[in-house]
Amino acid sequence: MSRYNEYLKEIEERRGQDLHPKPIDGAELLSEIIAQIKDEGNVHRKDSLNFFIYNVLPGTTSAAGVKAKFLKEIILGTSKVAEITPAFAFELLSHMKGGPSIEVLLDLALGNDIAIAKEAAKVLKTQVFLYDADTDRLKEAFKNENPIAREIIESYAQAEFFTKLPDVPEEIKVVTFIAGEGDISTDLLSPGNQAHSRSDRELHGKCMITPQAQAEIKALQAQHPDKSVMLIAEKGTMGVGSSRMSGVNNVALWTGKQASPYVPFVNIAPIVGGTNGISPIFLTTVDVTGGIGIDLKNWVKKLDENGKLVRNDKGEHILEEVYSVATGTVLTINTKKKKLYNGDKELIDISKALTPQKMEFIKAGGSYAIVFGKKIQTIAAKLLGIDIPPVFAQPKEISHEGQGLTAVEKIFNKNAVGTTPGKLLHAGSDVRVEVNIVGSQDTTGLMTAQELESMAATVISPIVDGAYQSGCHTASVWDKKAQANIPKLMKFMNEFGLITARDPKGEYHSMTDVIHKVLNDITVDEWAIIIGGDSHTRMSKGVAFGADSGTVALALATGEASMPIPESVKVTFKGQMKEHMDFRDVVHATQAQMLQKFAGENVFQGRVIEVHIGTLPSDQAFTFTDWTAEMKAKASICISEDDTLIQSLEIAKGRIQIMIDKGMDNSRQVLQGLINKADKRIAEIKSGEKPALTPDENAKYYAEVVVDLDAIVEPMIADPDVNNDDVAKRYTHDTIRQLSYYGGDKKVDLGFVGSCMVHKGDLKIVSQMLKNLEKQQGKVEFHAPLVVAAPTYNIIDELRAEGDWEILQKYSGFEFNDNAPKATARTEYENMMYLERPGCNLCMGNQEKAAKGDTVLATSTRLFQGRVVEDSERKKGESLLASTPVVVLSAILGRVPNMEEYKTAVAGIDLTKFAPPLKNMVSKDNVAY
Repeated sequence: MSRYNEYLKEIEERRGQDLHPKPIDGAELLSEIIAQIKDEGNVHRKDSLNFFIYNVLPGTTSAAGVKAKFLKEIILGTSKVAEITPAFAFELLSHMKGGPSIEVLLDLALGNDIAIAKEAAKVLKTQVFLYDADTDRLKEAFKNENPIAREIIESYAQAEFFTKLPDVPEEIKVVTFIAGEGDISTDLLSPGNQAHSRSDRELHGKCMITPQAQAEIKALQAQHPDKSVMLIAEKGTMGVGSSRMSGVNNVALWTGKQASPYVPFVNIAPIVGGTNGISPIFLTTVDVTGGIGIDLKNWVKKLDENGKLVRNDKGEHILEEVYSVATGTVLTINTKKKKLYNGDKELIDISKALTPQKMEFIKAGGSYAIVFGKKIQTIAAKLLGIDIPPVFAQPKEISHEGQGLTAVEKIFNKNAVGTTPGKLLHAGSDVRVEVNIVGSQDTTGLMTAQELESMAATVISPIVDGAYQSGCHTASVWDKKAQANIPKLMKFMNEFGLITARDPKGEYHSMTDVIHKVLNDITVDEWAIIIGGDSHTRMSKGVAFGADSGTVALALATGEASMPIPESVKVTFKGQMKEHMDFRDVVHATQAQMLQKFAGENVFQGRVIEVHIGTLPSDQAFTFTDWTAEMKAKASICISEDDTLIQSLEIAKGRIQIMIDKGMDNSRQVLQGLINKADKRIAEIKSGEKPALTPDENAKYYAEVVVDLDAIVEPMIADPDVNNDDVAKRYTHDTIRQLSYYGGDKKVDLGFVGSCMVHKGDLKIVSQMLKNLEKQQGKVEFHAPLVVAAPTYNIIDELRAEGDWEILQKYSGFEFNDNAPKATARTEYENMMYLERPGCNLCMGNQEKAAKGDTVLATSTRLFQGRVVEDSERKKGESLLASTPVVVLSAILGRVPNMEEYKTAVAGIDLTKFAPPLKNMVSKDNVAY
């Protein structure tokens, strides 16, 4: 059967799902289509023309290469198609963004036919996705005094690709749609269990919120054809949880506008709002698509006549509505005055949503065009020997004389590009920075690959120290969806230059290690900036930012990222941990004590948490930094003592060497290069040449939190509070309760120890508890299932060597087998322990889930509705989060234990301990290395 006939069969199948034909990305299919276009008597010619013009993915897809070549033939007259004139062919090339289309346009612009060259130049002047090979051709032609090349370069220097775009409208009319009350996680916009379809944008779009919500949005659009629909998180934050480009893509698909008439299902310009603003990682993704994210502040805490906060009988703050954004409300965004209006009534200042930089993103249809445009303008101006014309908004450089630097300010100053030499920059400055480490994960990786293709990138930037493509999100079940998607992803990323979890050649064992754990190991400099395609990209070394698949693609292609320097909140500790407490309890208590100190205001939200852990090695410290994603922090930084940092770097070196020994290094020897960098860093610390990173003594913080370890006397549990009368208070990570709250009788249907929040010590705790309980009770009997998933293979290897894995095997009823991985997701659980494959497992929720309506006690980070467990008709599913010993004991008992049972079970067990550093971990030198 021909490729085209297969395509027709697929189209018929999709029609049954109410889907349009899938966009074409393959060269073989498009070649057949072109042959049918050339055959004027072909019965499929009309449809083939339609597919060629409107249904081919641009960029560096193999189909784009075939399309560009055929358009070149039409322009040169070697092929004639009545429906595609040379002028129309140029227009189609202008929408192909880069790669093969730029190569063709350069061929034509630098060719001998002056008339064609001038038309090609007109198009090239609008293009921004040029790489070294493209600019090198222009440079060479310019040096050879080619007048067309000079004309193009002069246009680039003036940034006409931007200045000649239409201005942003002064007024943007919107009609509101309440997507939900309380925090809206990206799981509502792009459910994890539908991750397999993310690269099929139209299909994936059908999973956004609910079919009913989609119908309501369409009805609003029909009633208000001249307005954009704004999705709103009422009484909450929009886009918490995961850094999903697919979530923004879905919002844009339903409420935005088509980026190009010749590229289907790629929409831009979504508009979103939240009472408490937009999650930082989600807002970055909105910027990628040229959208607008508004902090509505339409509900505020009620004050009495004396200006004091009013509380209800539960001691909670009472909110009162400042203005309504109920579904169907018509509002106006004034981009000039930077205000939000209801009719003539001014509601709120929205300057932060419409900064000069964000206005540029809106005008250009997204942030990529600005990033690449600035790069091209710089190259052109340098070639012409002129200063860069001040076209774009100047970077905001904020510098306070006499004020020291926080840790994040130091890192940004060190890695900044294009800032004023010698000027120390503080929080609020807009900065371009070089990125040292990049991570791509497997359920967003296919989209990252698409983004790389769309921006015509073919190889990783040489300034990136290391990059990793994980396989952890699809580790649990090797089903047909994973088999179709993952090998293709690994091949693309491996060829692009990343270290990949799976070897496309099959020469090394598949590594399904959790992405954040791997990134934590391959980060070998605490001065590094890390970008990762997952909200839990939070390292114990360096500063790491969870990002959407597009920002990851940009970092891979350019080695850069752009963002304001965030404010920091300083977290230190006092007192002493109780013997029966685990460090996970300290993490939860940090959130609880912070909220108590600041009267319910989450001062962590949108800021960097600078945590002075000092004496805690990287694996254990990662427990804190990992959790900061759920604290709604933008990022976190660990301040370590010299000896502790050296210890962490030695651990990292050992794990990188394991990757090398498995055959995972590439031709650039990236992994060996990281070991060399770690050795250099260790030498610098030992010699005193460059001690471990510390903030300055006179650094300024948004807030400071001192965690009282003496006050933590019981295990702490994060509760989704699924039955709270106030919908906005459900499924947040702010409800932290002590163990005794549950009275020792709350039923637990399943326990989960695993995902990125556990380390080797946690797995040893499981084995030690099993031995303890057998010794105390004569046997261990599970009254609820216990799922255990180690985060990495090397942890299992070390547990085998130390005898702990043998104990876990003894008590388990199931152990994973890489030679025969599960082909279907588990739907029912027995009361026993399951030793699952390293990876995300239940935490991700895209493959494995607990039974509907279960009460789950987990070490993971996810308590959002429907993530780990879905609701059933009988009851709401709930995922409570706790330390490893609490989870294990709860699964054995089938309920949450009381304090006496807990203390007995952990007696003598080596829990994860923490002692605050004795010395003050600050520097008196205002230095940004």
